[in-house]
Amino acid sequence: MKKRALLSVSDKSGILEFAQELEKMGYELLSTGGTKKFLEENGVAITAVDEVTKFPEILGGRVKTLHPLVHGGLLAKHDDAEHQSQMAENGISPIDIVCVNLYPFRETIVKPDVTVDDAIENIDIGGPTMLRSAAKNHAYVTVIVDAADYAGVLTELQNKQSTTPETRRRLAAKVFRHTAAYDSYISNYLTDLTGEEYPDQLTLTYELSQTLRYGENPHQKAAFYRSPLGSNFSIANAHQVHGKELSYNNIQDANAALQMIKEFKMPAAVAVKHMNPCGVGTGETIADAFGKAYEADSTSIFGGIVALNREVDADTAKQLATIFLEIIIAPSFSDEAIELLTQKKNIRLLTIPFDSKISDKWNTVTVEGGLLIQQPDVFGYDDADIQVATDRQPTAAELEALKLGWNVVKHVKSNAIVVCNSEMTLGIGAGQMNRVGSAKIALDQAGSAAEGAVMASDAFFPMNDTVEAAAKAGIKAIIQPGGSKKDQDSIDKANEYGIAMVFTGVRHFKH
Repeated sequence: MKKRALLSVSDKSGILEFAQELEKMGYELLSTGGTKKFLEENGVAITAVDEVTKFPEILGGRVKTLHPLVHGGLLAKHDDAEHQSQMAENGISPIDIVCVNLYPFRETIVKPDVTVDDAIENIDIGGPTMLRSAAKNHAYVTVIVDAADYAGVLTELQNKQSTTPETRRRLAAKVFRHTAAYDSYISNYLTDLTGEEYPDQLTLTYELSQTLRYGENPHQKAAFYRSPLGSNFSIANAHQVHGKELSYNNIQDANAALQMIKEFKMPAAVAVKHMNPCGVGTGETIADAFGKAYEADSTSIFGGIVALNREVDADTAKQLATIFLEIIIAPSFSDEAIELLTQKKNIRLLTIPFDSKISDKWNTVTVEGGLLIQQPDVFGYDDADIQVATDRQPTAAELEALKLGWNVVKHVKSNAIVVCNSEMTLGIGAGQMNRVGSAKIALDQAGSAAEGAVMASDAFFPMNDTVEAAAKAGIKAIIQPGGSKKDQDSIDKANEYGIAMVFTGVRHFKH
């Protein structure tokens, strides 16, 4: 019996060459709609599916392949006598190869002017059904959903007259991954339309971006996946201008730097080590901003990640080139900057479109056996209802410094304390088991620069000991959420030392 292949693709990349080779090998080619027309126009002999089914395409093409003469040919076991008998009785011929890709639903819903009707019409029904039928019956049927697999299938057919069981199973697994992802786009789109906040089932889809040499440590395997519908303002969608591949830890740190730098509108630079900022600076120029970020902690920045929110020019590049950095992230690099920085073979230079919309999607964290989701912490200083809790009001200059501190401290691991002025961080205390411990680290790092500076805390003070430590170091203003049962003790201590203290009403825990 002549072998048959069913070809029905929306993405026609490579399909002509694939069909021509199958035709040379003696396959009867079945097709529908646009694929049939395209192949016939290019000289390939095609049998229309409706010639096989003796039933026309109806409902504007919504029904064309959903027929027993198609699915019987896909699902029949070739070595099952009962199946073969029923096929003969019903005039069903087997289909040996299925090549299908689906209506562009994902590509449709990302269009800015997409309508619900457009989205609905791009939900493929017949395609996934054929793919699933063929993939279920992969013991006998070769199913292809990705044009990248055409060449390998043709090679096996030419050399062995058949694909191997291992190839068919690999391709079937790929099909079910593909249809699962396709269905997740549809289910999430419709769920968003309904406004259902916490659906009873949550399906997330990611695509492999790269395999990594290892994870956090050399004995751990790792890979990097990206969200196909994720924001362009992300490490997953960054363009790497120069340098070796990103590592697992690079990606984590780079993401942390990117989340921090988006807090700033004026020229700003953020240096990160181990997902915490080690220095943040602002200035009139990006070179000035980086100089202050470097000055903030010239020791810890070694081997760090730097993010800048303006083009890296020659002046900035000259500063960056003097130290060892793993990654530099910016909207762009001038030609002079690239020439300077690429003299370092391994440094990674990443560009990200800072004018892209920042994602407001849920943040996810895996735990053993489960997944936590939460809204991203987008609450900033400008969103806060600032309440002065002390007798002394902060000065205008102190308020500017408090704003910088508050925008930085939300990105520091809890317990978090930031000491800063209006232009740069001076000391950062992160991740300690008690708040006064973080304060002591930040104040020690700031040293004499703490005199006249301000302090930001990501959560309230359970005791007045942090205020006491701040006062002895010369801190003049403090910003914190408030809300402790012992707030008054901290207020009284601040009044005792003439410190201005403001409450924001919102905490910024970051674990």
